[in-house]
Amino acid sequence: MHRSGTAMAWNVFKFCTALRGLGSIMILLVLGVVGVTYYAVVLTNYGPALSQGGFDSLSALTILLLFHFLLAMLLWSYFSVVFTDPGSVPPNWRPSTDEERGESDPLNSLEFDNSNPRVRFCRKCNQPKPSRCHHCSVCGRCVLKMDHHCVWVVNCVGALNYKYFLLFLLYTFLETTLVTLVLMPHFIAFFSDEEIPGTPGTLATTFLAFVLNLAFALSVMGFLIMHISLVAGNTTTIEAYEKKTSGKWRYDLGRKKNFEQVFGMDKRYWFIPGYSEEDLRRMPELQGLEYPSKPDFDSQ
Repeated sequence: MHRSGTAMAWNVFKFCTALRGLGSIMILLVLGVVGVTYYAVVLTNYGPALSQGGFDSLSALTILLLFHFLLAMLLWSYFSVVFTDPGSVPPNWRPSTDEERGESDPLNSLEFDNSNPRVRFCRKCNQPKPSRCHHCSVCGRCVLKMDHHCVWVVNCVGALNYKYFLLFLLYTFLETTLVTLVLMPHFIAFFSDEEIPGTPGTLATTFLAFVLNLAFALSVMGFLIMHISLVAGNTTTIEAYEKKTSGKWRYDLGRKKNFEQVFGMDKRYWFIPGYSEEDLRRMPELQGLEYPSKPDFDSQ
């Protein structure tokens, strides 16, 4: 029994170490897909069409403007997730009086302090942790409102960068869908008897870009739908898994307030990776340490 437990711990350690090692490789992979796509759309197919004049030139200009706008928003959101700390427990943090009352529906009883069963405690970090905070074995620390560790962004997705991650998914889906649609006529031409203009290299790049963007569009669409449902219920991926057998969720305040807890109240900032200073000042939940709950739960 002891050996099996040790072996399992060692396997988890090796898995986490492997995920850390993927860091720069995943970023280069993302940039590689962007590069192939840019070459196929801008340099090979629609850039040269700008000089043709007439409707073809106007159509190419519209596609290129939309392509570059979505690409800029995608990269902005992506690197915001990569370089933004998801949120860590401040040194010497202690729960407030309200938090000491504890949660009426704890997700994991093993996370609570034996001396005070109403205070959540991380045995790996050896410190108390706020509500909705979880320990990441890859990062080796507790992350505020942790959703998951994402190898694509080489970072944890938590309280401080979850909005940026959602925007990254949104703009990736829109960009890859656009590329799939504009390259589809060129892809279909591969299977026709007509002669296709271009060198073997440009044709292969167009084919590869179409396949890659179609695959990403379909896969990201699934993740986007899942996370939209999580935001609507004010739940993270970890919480959704852990509370399958529980009843009501204390943090579900209604779709509008749930949405605002992630994207803020200022509509001007909803679709950019950032928050207004006013939202940061008036919404403590954006900092990841305090979250309002339903009045019926607070009264318990």
